[in-house]
Order: sequence, then structure tokens, then C-alpha cells
Amino acid sequence: MTPLMRMLREMVRIRTVETALAELYRDKQEMRTPTHFSVGQEATAVGVCSALRPDDRVYSGHRSHAPYLAKGGDLHAMVAELHGKRTGCAGGRGGSMHLIDPKVGFMAASILGETIAVGTGTAWASVMRGSDEVTAVFFGDGAAEEGVFHESLNFAALHNLPVLLVCENNGYSITSPLTARQPRGTTVWERARGYGVSSALVDGNDVEAVHDAAVEAVRLCRRGRGPYLLELTTRRLLEHVGPHPDRDAEHGAETDVRTRSCPVVRASNALRSADLGCESPDRVVDRWRQEAEQEVRLAVEAARAAPFPSTSTLLDGVHHS
Repeated sequence: MTPLMRMLREMVRIRTVETALAELYRDKQEMRTPTHFSVGQEATAVGVCSALRPDDRVYSGHRSHAPYLAKGGDLHAMVAELHGKRTGCAGGRGGSMHLIDPKVGFMAASILGETIAVGTGTAWASVMRGSDEVTAVFFGDGAAEEGVFHESLNFAALHNLPVLLVCENNGYSITSPLTARQPRGTTVWERARGYGVSSALVDGNDVEAVHDAAVEAVRLCRRGRGPYLLELTTRRLLEHVGPHPDRDAEHGAETDVRTRSCPVVRASNALRSADLGCESPDRVVDRWRQEAEQEVRLAVEAARAAPFPSTSTLLDGVHHS
């Protein structure tokens, strides 16, 4: 299987899983956690995580499903977590915004740029241990306006830390566009260069371009030339939080633009133009989609059958003074 096929297969899987979960979230009312879907942004997670080793670490913001799955997170544990069940990856306590699977290097998901600092600390720990492990941190363009982003960037630059900062720039912070928040011409990747940090602006809907940029960034980080920042321009197809279409997608022209920029569509078109020497690309993609539909169906059935956490464990993990 070619690298493009592997990445497209993972994107199809993530898209299929999230689409199914979004429909269930809307219709069944069984998942009561606030849920931020990554539909439309699959190439950023798949492209970056495909450039990482199993022992590399990943942190994410609250739009965490795609990075979690792309790093190898357990689907059954994720679906159970969304249902608040004891078999969830965070024991039913974290919900969609706080996924975790340390076994595969997915360390945490959180909100408002918090994991930028934590991921920077993890990269510093790698240096102190003499390890060449790289830490990748996913966050949105809104988090790049938080003070913790600048503080972490400065600290990482000062110590040449092996941290790959991945800004998934979908143009909106909740519903506020970049034009309402930043002066004209402001970019995240150029902001990083103000700290002497290497950076690049990449089409985040082109999974091959993301992968190639991430490979180079990870290579530099492993050689002690980090940190590195990637600003990946992308588009969310669903609303900021919840299962409904994003309001901008309701306009015909915008819908057409989004369809043409969809990472799954673009990678599928690239696969069609390649000589596979076997069955048609469309049949391959359709088979992957059916496999993912069955996979998520079984995960949902298992989550529904699983128990909720016992009330006797309500205070487990809570600090007592």
C-alpha cells in the first residue's frame, strides 16, 4: 500500500467514524458531552501523525477525535468515553474534549491552549532524558492568541526543544473570523519567526503536503533544531461544537468551495490519477468506508452495553487538601 493510500484510508476511517457519531449525537441524545468534530480537517491530523514514530507524543486541543485516532487511539475506548461509560479512555470522566491513550503516545486533549505548555514541558523532559522523541501539539488559530502560546514558544526556542507546534487554522475561533480578531496580514507562522522559530505555512487540506512538511519538521526536531511550527490552513465542515453543518456552509458558493477543498475528495482524486495496477480507486475507498462503518457500529454497540462509572468512585483522582 502506498503512503497516499495509507493516509487516505485513515482519513476515510476518521470521516466515516465522525459522521456516524455526529448523526447519533443529533438523533439519539445518548452522548451528553460537548463534542467538537474534526470533519473537514482530517488531513492535518493524518498528515502530521503519519510522520511520527510510535514513541513520539501527541497533545491536542478540544477538537481531538482526529489526532486521537490518527495516533492510534482505541476507537472503542473513544466511543465509550463520548457515552460517559466506565470503559471510556478516561473512565467516562473526560468526554470528547479530554481523550487520552498513553499506550500509543496520545497524552491528553484539553482546551484553550493548555496543552501547548504541557507539550512543551514533555519535549523538555525528552531533552533531559537524552531521548530523541518528538512531541507534537495540535491547537486552533484561536489558541495562538493566548498568552500561553507565546510563553511556550519563547521557552521552547530558548532551549531548542523537540516540539512540533501544529496550528490547525480553520479561520474561526468559535464563530469569530480571523478578520475580527487579527490585523490584516497577520499570520501564525510569521509570528513564530519573531521568536527565531522555524515555521511553514501549508495547505492543511492536502494530506501529502502536510505529511512532507511534518517529516521535515520532525527531522529537524530530532536533530536538536526544534522547535518548529506548522500553520495548516483548513476548513471545518461542521459547527464549532455539535453535529450540525457550519453556518457558512449553508451558502451555495461556499459549499462548492468546501467540497473542492475537502481533504478526502482531494486525496481520492489524487489516487484516481495514480496507476494502482489493481481494482479501481473508487471501489477501494468504498470498501474502506464500509469497513469503518462496521467498526464504528460495533464500538457504539459496546459503548451502549457498557456500565456507567460507579458513584463510589466519584472522588477518585480529585485532590483533597
